[in-house]
Amino acid sequence: MAGHEIPEPADRKQVADPGSEPHTVGESRPSCDPAFRHGVVVGFDGSMSSERALAYAIGMAHRHGSGLIIVHVANRLPTTVWAGCEPPVFVDVPDHRTEVLGLELACADYLTEVPWVLVERGGDICHELEEVGREYSADAIVVGSTHGIVGRIFGSVAGRLARRAQRPVIVIP
Repeated sequence: MAGHEIPEPADRKQVADPGSEPHTVGESRPSCDPAFRHGVVVGFDGSMSSERALAYAIGMAHRHGSGLIIVHVANRLPTTVWAGCEPPVFVDVPDHRTEVLGLELACADYLTEVPWVLVERGGDICHELEEVGREYSADAIVVGSTHGIVGRIFGSVAGRLARRAQRPVIVIP
């Protein structure tokens, strides 16, 4: 119905400032180093695709004079199979890959030109990258593209992130 408007109720009261961010009671915003505010977030797992994304993110952070927030999302595995009404329960599996990646990054010559930090998270990759981006007020999130059958069947991280992110997402082929 083009041109049809539903009138607002006359007794409608504004209960919150529409420009303010919603906060739950007792919520505390995670603290992060102010040197990395408005930096570049990059998803990194050591794959060739994520290495290309890291190289692009390093250049972007260097050009903008900002910090680089490297995010590794650790694996989470279901401990139970979804049976009827009960959703699966997820537990954090010890992931020593983050320690190995951290050591590799600390020894890398190509990271000497920008300040960087490695952040480990557990959970859904898209959610965690966007959450880190929100915490650091990131200017962009850089990810590598997914090639292969798994990305085609389940959807790529880059595609899902680009659809739901609240900040620019740069996908590196």
